[in-house]
Amino acid sequence: MHVAGGFLTLRFLWPRADTARRHEIAVRWARDLLAILGIRVHCEGRPPPRGRHGSLIAANHVSWADIFAIASVRHTRFIAKSEIRDWPLAGWLAERSGTIFIRRARRHDTARINALVHDALAEGECVGLFPEGTTTEGDRLLKFHSSLFEPAVANQARVYPAAVRYEHPDGSPLKAAAYVGDLSFAQSLGLVIRTRETVVRVAFAEPVDPAGLTRHEVAAEAQRRVASLLGLPNPGRALPRGADRPAGSP
Repeated sequence: MHVAGGFLTLRFLWPRADTARRHEIAVRWARDLLAILGIRVHCEGRPPPRGRHGSLIAANHVSWADIFAIASVRHTRFIAKSEIRDWPLAGWLAERSGTIFIRRARRHDTARINALVHDALAEGECVGLFPEGTTTEGDRLLKFHSSLFEPAVANQARVYPAAVRYEHPDGSPLKAAAYVGDLSFAQSLGLVIRTRETVVRVAFAEPVDPAGLTRHEVAAEAQRRVASLLGLPNPGRALPRGADRPAGSP
């Protein structure tokens, strides 16, 4: 019933809603979905404010539920793998709500994505990405790819590092929420539903101001702040400003 309500909302209400109304609709729908799944969200720090200036959220990636956890506190247009578009129901909902799909098999698709993100930021929207490029069980952080940070630098849009962590109610790590390995979406959804109670913590660090920085430096600083929020080792050190970088590096 909740998914059906989402279809009707996107079909009839969403196209006529202004930015503020879309924020309210998206946040409420995500919160209700998580409640149905038995997931409680705890938000720490300050998410990007709404306004005329675009912003970018860069988060670690554990589960498909990350999108809804972040969306429950701030309406966000996410960059997601193109395969999601083919998921039953979820793919249609994602596409109609403004998800930007990237074709990872195409090496040069980044230029197209950057153009779309550039336009979204210029219009004052909030864009979310998972710069690790894949999911983990939440017990480690992978290096952030810098290529998708280029629009934030070009638009001078602040980057909000976000740490997503799944826990049992007693605070111990919960790995059942991780969407990793050979799990199908249906299997992962089943694991989440069978977990009696899940807590997801979404913590925002202070934003990274891209003024005077390269995309590599912005990515490295966002990565450092997410690692600090999670209490995990930083997988890579930031290059000093002006340092030489390997040709063809992201």
